[in-house]
Amino acid sequence: MSTLNLPSPGWMTEDVVLLEEQARRFIRAEYVPQLEAWSEKGMYDREVWTRAGAAGLLCPAIPEQYGGAGGTFAHEAVIIRELSLAGFDAFGAPLHSGIVAPYILHYGTEEQKRRWLPGLVSGELVGAVAMSEPGTGSDLQGVRTTANKSGNGYVLNGSKTFITNGQHANLIVVVARTDASAGSKGISLMMVETENAPGFRRGRKLRKLGLDAADTSELFFDDVKLPPENLLGSEEGQGFAQLMNDLPRERLIVAVHAQAMIERALALTIDYVKQRRAFGKAIIDFQNSQFILAECKSEATIARVFHDHCIERYLAGTLDTVTASMAKYWITDLQGKIIDRCLQLFGGYGYMEEFPISRMYRDARVMRIYAGTNEIMKLLIARSL
Repeated sequence: MSTLNLPSPGWMTEDVVLLEEQARRFIRAEYVPQLEAWSEKGMYDREVWTRAGAAGLLCPAIPEQYGGAGGTFAHEAVIIRELSLAGFDAFGAPLHSGIVAPYILHYGTEEQKRRWLPGLVSGELVGAVAMSEPGTGSDLQGVRTTANKSGNGYVLNGSKTFITNGQHANLIVVVARTDASAGSKGISLMMVETENAPGFRRGRKLRKLGLDAADTSELFFDDVKLPPENLLGSEEGQGFAQLMNDLPRERLIVAVHAQAMIERALALTIDYVKQRRAFGKAIIDFQNSQFILAECKSEATIARVFHDHCIERYLAGTLDTVTASMAKYWITDLQGKIIDRCLQLFGGYGYMEEFPISRMYRDARVMRIYAGTNEIMKLLIARSL
C-alpha cells in the first residue's frame, strides 16, 4: 500500500522482493482479520509469535547455523514495512528480530548463540530489552538495577518499565549495573530466562495513549539468581558499549516503521477523499485537499529516498550514529505531521475509532519518544557540528 510510485531501490533485491510478497500474503491472511479483536482485548495472542516464526518472519538475518535464513537487514526491513502497512503496528517483532537477536549474535559467546538464537527464530522464545526504569528514561548511565556477584553467578535486583513484549517475553536482555563505581563501564547486559527465574515477576500491562494491543509492561527482579553464563558475552562492563554500538540499527528500525505508517496514511487518505463527497463533489476536487496531499506526497517521497539511502548505508556498514539519529528524528517528526493532516481530511470521521487513521494518529505519537527521544537525537546530531 503506497502511492509514492518510486522505482525499486537498490536494496530491494529479488530475494527481498519475494520475502516482501510472502510476508504481505501471510500478514493479510493470518493477522489482519484479527487486528480489531486484539485491539479490543488489549493483547494479541501468544501464538502470533510461533506462527510468525513458522512463516519465516522472525530473525531473518540470523545465520543458518543458528536456525535463521542467513539474510540481511533488508529482509528485516520489508517485514517491518509489511506489518506496518497492514496496520499491525503493535507487534514487537521488530525489537525481537532487530535488536534482541543481534545483541546475542554480535556479543554472545558461541554457546549463547546456539542456546538462544534458534528459539528466537522459531518464536518459541520471545525477546525483550529491559532498559528504561522508573525515573530514568534516556539516561542509561543512571540505571539503578544491579547484578551483584554471588558465588560464581549473579543476583539481579531492580525494576523496569515501558518494556515492549513485557507480558509475552521469556528471554529478556536486562541492562544492569555490575560495578557501582565504574560509571558507564560498570554496566552489563544480563540474560533472564523467565521460566526458570524465581523472583522475576511481570507487573501490569500498561494502559497507553496508543498501540492498544502491545503488551508494554513493568517488570520486577527481586533477588533473581543468574548463572555466570547468563552474562551476555564473556566479560562484565561491556553493556554500555554493546548498547551504543547497536543504536544505529535500532533507530533505523524506528525510521522504517515510521515511513511505512506515512505511506499507509497517505494511501488511505487519498482513497477516502476520492470517495467522500461534500457540496456536490468529491473531497479530492477541492483545491485545499489537493494542495495538502501534494505537500504530503512530496514530503513522504523525500523521506522515502532518505530512508532507502540509510538502509543502503547500513547494509554497506557505513551508517553512522548521527545519520541514523537524523533518520529517526526527522521521519518520525514528519510522520506525526502527515498523519495529522491526513486525519483532518477525514473530518469528523477521522476522530472515529472505526477509521484506521484515528488509531494511526494515536499510535504514531510514541515514535518520537522511544528508541531515544527526538530531543536526544538532536543532541547527538549537534555534537557532530
